[in-house]
Amino acid sequence: MESIIKHLQLIKSKGPLVQNITNFVVMNNTANALLAIGASPIMSHAHSEVEDMSKITQSLVINIGTLDEYWVGAMLLAAKKANETGKPWILDPVGAGASAFRNETLTQLLAFSPQVIRGNASEILALANENIKSKGVDSTHHSDQALDAGRSLSAQHKCIVCISGKTDYIIDVDTITKVNNGNPLMSRVTGMGCTASALIGAVLAIEKDPFPATVSAMAIMGIAGEIAAELSSGPGSFQMCFYDCLNSLQPIDIENHAKVSSL
Repeated sequence: MESIIKHLQLIKSKGPLVQNITNFVVMNNTANALLAIGASPIMSHAHSEVEDMSKITQSLVINIGTLDEYWVGAMLLAAKKANETGKPWILDPVGAGASAFRNETLTQLLAFSPQVIRGNASEILALANENIKSKGVDSTHHSDQALDAGRSLSAQHKCIVCISGKTDYIIDVDTITKVNNGNPLMSRVTGMGCTASALIGAVLAIEKDPFPATVSAMAIMGIAGEIAAELSSGPGSFQMCFYDCLNSLQPIDIENHAKVSSL
């Protein structure tokens, strides 16, 4: 609990700048979530800005949700630069397995060694070459069904793998922590998984160790979702309440709600 509280307080006090090369659907959502938690978002994908952005941002989030050739070029440039400079970056493999273009893009991005991969169970299974045909952005598997695939990915790419779902699993090869926070209403709002990746980016900007950073981000996300669900009447009001809860989250909320344990 102490590390989660510490990370939340550091984000609010330091206000790290997080670069997001993300998808059209969630730009507004993820930017608002980062602002609510106390970080600063910048949604930059211009090739000519990669060098300058690498000098001023503290972390990078790459989300492949709405791909085209120009955006893929920006992602590869930014990931390469992050890899060269040692800047932490997070890969969100949205819709992995849905198309050959998407899969090839992921193969190229993985060559630049993300510190964290976060996806739903179907995306993690597809990324681990488990012959999963994606439905799209929605998972057709439960998070625990992808544990072996997550371990394999973590070992192969020497990174943290986060499988999000009803239970979130954070994997460092054979070390696994699970987070049981959240609410089913979160699945009725688009981009909540993408928001989780952005929040991992915020924590990783102030915490060098990607394992506790990812645990903290997923716990904060889930706790804010639980509290927001209690105040909401449906998906629309939930989204507004979620930002409010992220913004007002206090140490006592983490102490009272966090459900974090080792597997």
